[in-house]
Amino acid sequence: MKNLRKKLYENIEKQRLTLTTMADDIFDNPEAGLTEYRASALLCDKLRRCGFEVEQGICGLPTAFRAVFTNGTGGPSIGLLCEYDAIEGFGHACGHHLQGPAITGAATAIKEELGEHPFRLVVYGTPAEETVGGKIIMQEGGAFQDIDIALMMHGAPTTCVDVKSMALQSCEVTFHGTATHAAIDPAGGRSALDALLLAANGVEFMREHTEDDTRLHYTILDAGGPSNKIPCLAKGEFTVRSYDTDYILSLYERLLNIFRGAALMADVDFEVKPEPFFKAKIPVLKLNELIMENAEKAGAPAIRPPREKTGSTDFGNLMYELPGSCIRVAFVEEGTSPHSQAYLDAGKSEAAHNAIITGATVLAGVTADLIYRKELLSEIQAEFRGSKEKAKAKAQATARRQTKATESLKSEQLS
Repeated sequence: MKNLRKKLYENIEKQRLTLTTMADDIFDNPEAGLTEYRASALLCDKLRRCGFEVEQGICGLPTAFRAVFTNGTGGPSIGLLCEYDAIEGFGHACGHHLQGPAITGAATAIKEELGEHPFRLVVYGTPAEETVGGKIIMQEGGAFQDIDIALMMHGAPTTCVDVKSMALQSCEVTFHGTATHAAIDPAGGRSALDALLLAANGVEFMREHTEDDTRLHYTILDAGGPSNKIPCLAKGEFTVRSYDTDYILSLYERLLNIFRGAALMADVDFEVKPEPFFKAKIPVLKLNELIMENAEKAGAPAIRPPREKTGSTDFGNLMYELPGSCIRVAFVEEGTSPHSQAYLDAGKSEAAHNAIITGATVLAGVTADLIYRKELLSEIQAEFRGSKEKAKAKAQATARRQTKATESLKSEQLS
């Protein structure tokens, strides 16, 4: 393995100029979710030249793709995933431009250096992580069923892996009232904005009665007009988050009840448009350990312990169904927040370019370990199944407690 690892590193280093040039091109031409035509084409062209069979526009998403290389039969199927969408109106302030080049670099090295072992590499291009959650749409469209494990790379302030991710449910609520002049005919109006403000207050009261890891967010998207008008329409976005996927479902039901109550109090109607449901990942500690072992061997910078507290990602939905993990590679100063100007300013730095090479070498090393040491994948899959069973048991216990509490309340009311 030592000689093989050396060959993989050398192969990726030889690709440095190609990979960094590609990353700079994606950075200089930022494309928001579902419009990443240039980035997707660059990555697909690279994979085709390397001998991968590439299918573009999969799962109904024009910028999604699947690239496959199969060597022999009976080997593991390793999934390498990349994002390439920018933040609309801001650019690549999350480092997504680094991912595709790192993934294609790792895939190329594995294909060219591991010829004697059976395996399959499947590279998935996954658009719109920042917006509609492209992986969720792709998963619903049948993607990812052909892989045994999913691996990703992401730029970060430190080199580490994550233990958790937050489940998330967002929705857009629109209240419909009756518009009148606020001074001449206030009695004839029914304010949609009143309902929206009542809903926001309801969320503030809800905060006191949630689990510690819960996060609640909201914003007003449309207040309905000037102050001298009783608005007939008001629109807001609300989000509930938790590290417990099943707990989110009960939180969302409570949120819907707040909307119902707000509409009743303001004497208006409402409609809710839910956004994609982001699940919390099932962590696989053995896979995390394997990734960090390879990070140390690759000489990755600023290695730190795993992150316990993280945000939400559509990768969580995939990691809820099969084992997966993401290596975060340092390229900005520790403590720097993603989606910030500092992230954007570092996008074409030497540290960013080095992060591409480091990410590629780490994932190539992990993939080689999984191909050469068959017991590793079996152990990782066994841990995943056990963790998922525990998560299911916890969810069932929560449901039983909720049912018991509801039945007890009904009994008290009847008596």
